[in-house]
Amino acid sequence: MSGALFLLIVNFLIAQLFCVFFLAISGRSRVPAAGRWFAVAFATASLAAIFELLIRFADFDRLWSFGAFASLLFGVYLIRVGIGCLYAMPVSSGAGLLLFGVSFAVNLMIYDLPRNSWGHSLGYQLPFFAVEMMSALAVYRSGRKGAGDRLLMALLVLTGLHFASKSYFAVMTAGPDAQAYLSSVYALVSQSLGAILVVSTGLTLLAVIVTEIMDDAKSRSEIDPLSGLLNRRGFFERVNRVLARPIAAFPHSVILVDLDHFKAVNDTYGHFSADQVIVTLAQTLMEHAPSDAICARLGGEEFAVFLPSSGDATGYLFAQAVRGNFSSHTFSGLPEDVRLTASFGVCAMRNAREPIDMILQLADKALYEAKKSGRNRVVRANRTELEMPPALARQA
Repeated sequence: MSGALFLLIVNFLIAQLFCVFFLAISGRSRVPAAGRWFAVAFATASLAAIFELLIRFADFDRLWSFGAFASLLFGVYLIRVGIGCLYAMPVSSGAGLLLFGVSFAVNLMIYDLPRNSWGHSLGYQLPFFAVEMMSALAVYRSGRKGAGDRLLMALLVLTGLHFASKSYFAVMTAGPDAQAYLSSVYALVSQSLGAILVVSTGLTLLAVIVTEIMDDAKSRSEIDPLSGLLNRRGFFERVNRVLARPIAAFPHSVILVDLDHFKAVNDTYGHFSADQVIVTLAQTLMEHAPSDAICARLGGEEFAVFLPSSGDATGYLFAQAVRGNFSSHTFSGLPEDVRLTASFGVCAMRNAREPIDMILQLADKALYEAKKSGRNRVVRANRTELEMPPALARQA
């Protein structure tokens, strides 16, 4: 058994393993269709190895040669389809039909040319180069810049260049027909490089999908399932991420929100109606919050909003807008004339020396004052303690 023949078999088996891996992992992915497309792509591309074996051991070389070309090109194209699903960059069906129509026609036209001629080499390899560049361009245009995304793009470009370089090396070193090609040193080197790139690309695609699965799992663990807002853990995770920026544009505003008489709603109208109140307040917060705001349900009927690069005046106006809007809502499961309210405490974080926990405590005190003074109102925090020198603050 020649080295090139052995590598054909190895490539076929590797492709089957990737097919199984992608099918196994697709069900857990945010975009299950991507994994399924990748599985079909590797299964389809692996047929090229079977056709090349048939060239060596059976007649009808023209048929098997066309089958090897078509299955490999179709498999490479299906990877582009899967990348389109994964990166939300769908491929044009019209472009795909044009590519296959031209490529198949050219392949049939160049069959009788010697394999080591420029016409045959370029006509055979350029379609693969074009599809790999299309895939790399899709990853680039998606705007995603993670390590896995960059590595995938680089591998796609390298694979495309590998196909383009095969045109040159086929002319320089390959024999004039398919049988001579399979017996050449060039075939062994080409199959070896192809195996390395196939494995590298397959592993990188798996890594990108697994990373997305892990990120989605982490994201779900930070989301409150009822309100759809962040939970306490997610809130502090995102806020600390903002505060860790090298240059943070202080001040930031923190608003704590608490529903008024919520226990009475729960006891009188039941859990379903109480849940609708929670959902409505969450939606009201999100409707009024700017795009960079961090909104969370800390637990029960208590909510928090972090407004980056916003002073307490902005936080106060935001809270008043939410308060007024929410107090006019009607709720499913409650009588039409029932109106509910919420109380708000606002505090600004003016510099990095002020711990977020202290700001939350001050906002909580302001919220308590809002409750104490009649509810359905917004109170700004008393920052006297924070503005004292540390020694005086401890004495106070």
